[in-house]
Amino acid sequence: MAPALIVFESILGNTEQVARAVAEGLGRTHPVTVTEVGHAPDQIPQDTVLLVVGGPTHAFGLSRPESRRDAASLATGPVPSTGRGLREWLDGLGEATSEIPFATFDTRVATPHLPGSAAKKARKRLRSKGLASIVDPESFYVHGKAGPLADGEEDRARAWGEALGEQLSHTGSSATTRRP
Repeated sequence: MAPALIVFESILGNTEQVARAVAEGLGRTHPVTVTEVGHAPDQIPQDTVLLVVGGPTHAFGLSRPESRRDAASLATGPVPSTGRGLREWLDGLGEATSEIPFATFDTRVATPHLPGSAAKKARKRLRSKGLASIVDPESFYVHGKAGPLADGEEDRARAWGEALGEQLSHTGSSATTRRP
């Protein structure tokens, strides 16, 4: 069975925690590779059954080098993503040679609720590369800028990953592509 690929950017560890929970849920039906964005391939492998991309929402969208430095200053432990961010990786991706289905997610502060979404910005960039979104972007919430994840969000991420896997299993990847 072809693998799913999850690419994440995480400064404070919250988005990585969500990515790994999504992988756990998706992994119930499909093999999954989880990759930090600094190690992600510059071209999506053609045998990828689903691409899932996630990152933190910074300044109403995808992070920038300055916002990553600011976020890293809040870290109390190791910083998972220290090189390029999702914005740079997505901009560097070549055009898709096949219509690979994808899903996007982000992490964001639970309160106050602010506009903007890294997941929506990532979806726009992936669509411009010729990939097909299969679900609306999903947000997972953290307490304050540094986290931790809000109560129940890790379980919700696992359930979201499981739902993605079930959707692929029931309909086949080529039948799930839609452009909402």
